[in-house]
Amino acid sequence: MNCPHAAAGAVRTYPFGDRVDLALDPAYAELRKTEPVVRVRMPYGGEAWLLTRHADVKKASADPRLSMHAGADRDVPRAAPRALDSVGLMGMPPADHARLRRLVSRAFTARRVAELRPRIAEITHGLIDGLVADGGPADLVQRLALPLPTAVICEMLGIPHDDRHIFRAFTEALMSASRHTEEEVAAAAEEYADYLRGYVAKRRERPENDLLSALIEAQDEGEQLSGDELLMLVGGMLIGGHETTAGQLAGQIALLLGGDRARWEELCARPALVPSAVEELLRIVPLWSSVGPSRVATEDVEIGGVTIRAGEAVVYSLASANRDEDVFEDPDSLVLDRAANPHLAFGQGPHFCLGAPLARAELQCAIEALTTRLPALRLAVPQEDLAWHEGMLVRGLVELPVTW
Repeated sequence: MNCPHAAAGAVRTYPFGDRVDLALDPAYAELRKTEPVVRVRMPYGGEAWLLTRHADVKKASADPRLSMHAGADRDVPRAAPRALDSVGLMGMPPADHARLRRLVSRAFTARRVAELRPRIAEITHGLIDGLVADGGPADLVQRLALPLPTAVICEMLGIPHDDRHIFRAFTEALMSASRHTEEEVAAAAEEYADYLRGYVAKRRERPENDLLSALIEAQDEGEQLSGDELLMLVGGMLIGGHETTAGQLAGQIALLLGGDRARWEELCARPALVPSAVEELLRIVPLWSSVGPSRVATEDVEIGGVTIRAGEAVVYSLASANRDEDVFEDPDSLVLDRAANPHLAFGQGPHFCLGAPLARAELQCAIEALTTRLPALRLAVPQEDLAWHEGMLVRGLVELPVTW
């Protein structure tokens, strides 16, 4: 691997360091100061432009001339072995992407999530009831972080919770950077698609008051939603609705309980801080193991004083943008009551995460319940002994052993 501290203007090799935990490679801080738009050699597909500053990432995210669709199904410079799929929501042409987002966006509005919040809290407390009844130590990944968002998204879509093993297997394969072979990913995808086709057919015959039935009704009433698009939307919501939130929740709790417990104790004493604390935790706990999907310039674009030529690839680090010292005072510190927090954890622009209101509600309910009911919660192993998943696109703990 090339040294990340090469002279300014040199092509650097990305990734700078293989990070799967809560840490962020210090090369990002250096680049924000010295070369915020830098040429990097990606693990696959050649060279790309890497953006590290908040302003540049925000601008690039909203610029339609930097297109995910233009790079779909191509050997573009990228961090993951597989190219972005043009039939997936992110890789679709802009008009189709906007059309499909409109169909599902009403299910994830702040108002709709507020209506769901009592049920989210009920599921959360039920899981904690089981945790308390069984006693510690316990694995908080399997007892709360994973089952909470899984139960919520299954209920929203009308998917039986007992079938979660099918989409869990597909999620783990799809979110793999290097852990699974292409054959394993394809096999998991086919099993998943077969399951969804069968379940959609059942729901079409016997609709209920859930999101899947609403999407089927929209399709049947001529909303220009193909069968493959329906499967893709449902699959994307199932995966996006639990995997990233589970990883974030486990990482956030690990950060609060690790080392200095003062922040955990402050939340226990001041529950009104939970909403702002969750925003700060979203800012500081990295989601992606590296960078997100590549974008390709459809025409010349100027960003950060650098001209990106048509056809060139752009990648950026949301985690680096969220540590930008020009935007956040003391950016590497966790400030639970940070007043202004324009973090980019959910992205920006047309690909802003549809499930952001739902994820916020789940994170807030979980942390509020834990700090209220289990103020003595602590790690059951040293923080440095926590095991993190290797070879995945997003960061996540293998387990989070806790006691109280």
